[in-house]
Amino acid sequence: MTRRAPTALIADDEPLLREALASQLAREWPELEVVAQARNGREAIRLFEACRPDVCFLDVRMPGVSGVEVARHIGRRAHLVFVTAYDRYAVEAFAQGALDYLVKPVEARRLAETVTRLRERLRAAQPASENEAALRWLVAQLPGDARPAPLRWIRAQTGATLRLIPVENVDYLRSDAKYTRLAWRDDAGAPQEALVRTALKDLLVQLDPGQFVQVHRSVVVNLRAILHVTRGDESAEIHLKARREVLPVSRSYLHLFRQM
Repeated sequence: MTRRAPTALIADDEPLLREALASQLAREWPELEVVAQARNGREAIRLFEACRPDVCFLDVRMPGVSGVEVARHIGRRAHLVFVTAYDRYAVEAFAQGALDYLVKPVEARRLAETVTRLRERLRAAQPASENEAALRWLVAQLPGDARPAPLRWIRAQTGATLRLIPVENVDYLRSDAKYTRLAWRDDAGAPQEALVRTALKDLLVQLDPGQFVQVHRSVVVNLRAILHVTRGDESAEIHLKARREVLPVSRSYLHLFRQM
């Protein structure tokens, strides 16, 4: 049986850098077919859905929709490699094994190492890794001028009323199908709920990573709203200051409360 050639997408707002990376890949990985080149994040998302490549090389900093936001959209549907000018953060990420990085200008040795890893993963038919925690880490590490400004207000529906809710009043967010259910407090401190017509993963990238953390596949919590955490061997529970609800912490996120 003939194995299908691997495919890739390159997204970078600088055309010369896109072409340079494509040429380097052609030399280092001849069997790889670059099926699409995107000029910005929105185009990268559109071309990914049209071509469904195996690997995506994403510039971290693109106008409009950043490479991090594109990565959140792709999720586990492709192997991701970030391309960035911030070498210090790249070194730290490689050391932690969190993300695959290439630093501009791309060095042949580093590209060869990355290609070797990608080939091994594709040959072994390994699924793309879960990148959510790593992406949150990346956003927190980038210089301030490279990060999207965190949300200060969230537009939410309560009945027939559209509200602008300050993020500091939000206790937690919970996934609700394609939407997100927001648990917040009004000016008197009374618990309220509202529905946001945005998926949790899309809201998460816009929140301050120093204040909001994901603790479960479907739950994000405001650290300032936590009263205490009770831990078990494989899970934990979050008790809130102003609400009766108890939020689950899945095993993947227990490390966030290691000292508790």
